[in-house]
Amino acid sequence: MSTDAKTEILARIRGALADQPTAPTVERIYRTVSDRPAAEVLEMLEDRLVDYKATVHHENVETLPARITELLGSSARYVVPAGLDPSWLPADTDTLQMIRESTDERGQVLGVRELNAVDAVVTSSTVSCAETGTIFLTARPDEGRRAISLVPDHHICVVPAASVVELIPEALSRVEPIAPITMISGPSATSDIELERVEGVHGPRRLDVILLG
Repeated sequence: MSTDAKTEILARIRGALADQPTAPTVERIYRTVSDRPAAEVLEMLEDRLVDYKATVHHENVETLPARITELLGSSARYVVPAGLDPSWLPADTDTLQMIRESTDERGQVLGVRELNAVDAVVTSSTVSCAETGTIFLTARPDEGRRAISLVPDHHICVVPAASVVELIPEALSRVEPIAPITMISGPSATSDIELERVEGVHGPRRLDVILLG
């Protein structure tokens, strides 16, 4: 029965296309390059992220480790991707332990249960779109595989100021076409049928974004 229905549907589609209609040309009149000053673009990104309930911090390379130490708290096991700049990170202490994943077969790759047991993850980012408040991760060495940014409950994401653009076309031009893309706009959240917001369902419940200038 289902096969007959499928055959009928496909036959109707072929009949509708028999005269080979030409698809209309799509007008691409949207902006592809921003003309806003960089400071305005950064302000726009911060505004969007805060609206999405992320927390935004401004740091430079000297103050970054102290900020990450503060965000991790007094007792934290956290994971970082293999290629993350070690100068960004605080030193290990009795209550602060870093776990660095490795792409080497002999290195450490955490399973889902192990990732769920860590307190936080620290990554960099590829590009961020201010217009939509979206951070793009593309599995580069300093961002790691998708699982490490989705399973831990707290994501500390470093966004270099030079990687922030205003428009989606600008952001996509900086992404490898075949890269696995994770787009982040605030902490993970969804709503049930009564529009009650629930956080942490599909990813981290807490997102700290550090704008690195």
